[in-house]
Amino acid sequence: MAKLTLTQFVTLDGVYQAPGGPKEDTRGGFTHGGWSFPYADDDFGAFITGVFDRVGAFLLGRRTYDIFAGAWPKVTDESDPVASRLNSLPKYVVSTTLDKAEWHNSTIISGDVAAEVARLKREHTDGEIQIHGSGALARSLMAHDLIDEMHLLVYPVVLGSGLRLFADGVPPTRFGLVSSSVTSKGVAIHTYRTAGRPEYGAFELDE
Repeated sequence: MAKLTLTQFVTLDGVYQAPGGPKEDTRGGFTHGGWSFPYADDDFGAFITGVFDRVGAFLLGRRTYDIFAGAWPKVTDESDPVASRLNSLPKYVVSTTLDKAEWHNSTIISGDVAAEVARLKREHTDGEIQIHGSGALARSLMAHDLIDEMHLLVYPVVLGSGLRLFADGVPPTRFGLVSSSVTSKGVAIHTYRTAGRPEYGAFELDE
C-alpha cells in the first residue's frame, strides 16, 4: 500500500496561493504571486530532490496540473530530478471539467474522488503517491483521513490575503513531527505524520 504525501509551500499566515509567480493564480484579485522565489537556495533544492526520489505517482488538482503541464514537459534533461519524474511517472488529475489529459501518462479522476484515491493507495506499491500544491484537493482528502504525511515548507513572509491551506472547516487533526530543518534563507521545513484526532485537556490551578 502506497503512502500518500503532501508537499506544500505556505507563508507564516498560512497562504499557499501562487508561490511560483505573479500569473500562477490570481483568484480573488491576489497580487502577491511569486512570494517563494526570493528564498530558493541549495538547501531547498536538496530537500525537493529527496522528495522526488521517493515518488511513484503524482496526484494533482486541476489548477496545479495545468501549471505543471504547461512548464515541465519543456524541460527535457533526463537528469533533472523533478522533470524526469513528472514527465514519465503516472499522473492522476482530479477534475470534473477536464475532458482529456494530454500530458504523457496522465489519467483523469472524477466522481467519488475519495474512493478512487483509496483504491490508488491500495494498488500502488512502487514509491509514494505525492500531492504537490493542490490545496483544495488536499483539504478534501484530509476530510477522509487519506493523507499520511505532510511536508510543510513555511516561508518567513506574511501576505495578509490569499487562499489558506488550513481554512475554516478543515477537520480537526493531530500530527506527529517526523523531522524539521531550516534552509539557509530561513524556510522552515517540517514533516508531519497524521495521528488521528486532537486530544484535549485543561490546565487547572489549585485553589
